[in-house]
Amino acid sequence: MLMSVIRTAVLYFVVVLCMRIMGKRQVGELQPSELVITILISELASIPMQDLNRPVTNGVIAILVLVLLELIISALTLKSMFFRKVFEGKSAIIIKNGIIDQKMMKKLRITIDDLLEGLRQAGNFSVDKVNYAIMETNGTISVQLKEAFDTVTKRDMKIKTENEGMPTVIISDGNFIDKVFDNFDCISKEDALKELQKNDLSESEVFLMTANESGEFYIVRKEA
Repeated sequence: MLMSVIRTAVLYFVVVLCMRIMGKRQVGELQPSELVITILISELASIPMQDLNRPVTNGVIAILVLVLLELIISALTLKSMFFRKVFEGKSAIIIKNGIIDQKMMKKLRITIDDLLEGLRQAGNFSVDKVNYAIMETNGTISVQLKEAFDTVTKRDMKIKTENEGMPTVIISDGNFIDKVFDNFDCISKEDALKELQKNDLSESEVFLMTANESGEFYIVRKEA
């Protein structure tokens, strides 16, 4: 029993490390080669866990070889357009100038339901508003709306705005993250404490607290 637990733990850490080496992608964003490698790794990891007579090193070596192959493929696709097309394919236009390319949909084996679902996931519920729709290599659909339906920006309205920067987490689950203040020149810990006092809160009562470069705070209280 103990040996089985140890083998499982070893394979778990090996697989997690290998997935970290391969890069950060969600399952839906994996390229075909990455998806195949991921499935094979899970299969190879399960064999030593199920069969205690097999050396765990066999599974580890096989997994490392697959990861090495994936790194080689990644390097080739970065350097060569040819290998990029072979292993990742290329994007395909399925709506052009508001017209659905039915031949391309048949070539890609995409149904109208698949198209509508992809458009909804891209935040658009009406086909007639779409100018371009492109099927990306990872299976997602990118959408460009027609000019009449495109979102008006502050730049279009000639409204001047200040760059607030990305909000930075200062308190997480009742604890200050002190290291953020080392690289956060606009706000100090003292400023954050003053903001807490203004809201009659203590550090332990805060679930989330963020601040941006304009000195604006956002606070979420802990639920009782």
